[in-house]
Amino acid sequence: MTKAQEVYEQVEAMVVSGEVKKADAFKTLAEQYGQPIDSLRGAYYQHKRVLDNGGTPPTASGGGTRRTRRRETTSETAVESAIATLRRAIDSIDAEIEVAKERASEAQAEYEAMQASADERKTAINEKITLLEQPA
Repeated sequence: MTKAQEVYEQVEAMVVSGEVKKADAFKTLAEQYGQPIDSLRGAYYQHKRVLDNGGTPPTASGGGTRRTRRRETTSETAVESAIATLRRAIDSIDAEIEVAKERASEAQAEYEAMQASADERKTAINEKITLLEQPA
């Protein structure tokens, strides 16, 4: 099992349990692995692309399939190639939107957590300031 697959399965299991949001699952795993959250998020989405590609890992060029070598370019093959490229661009836009949506969700969760704890953290700091300002 690859690390990407392991991360994907653990995140999915945490989210399916209903106890954790995906953003929190990444944070939990980051602490367990001692790695940055973005590293684990990248591994997660790397494996997700493999699954979305029918289980075929992307090639070194980044695509999901290998192209056969063509001997000559005709107007038909040029048009087919252009159409295929444009269709992949549409798919890429959809993938970018999904990733951006996930990042926005994670940012919203972080914002809400920070906002919820702000008063408590400010109070604790103010108490320490008060202690430090007292004459000895």
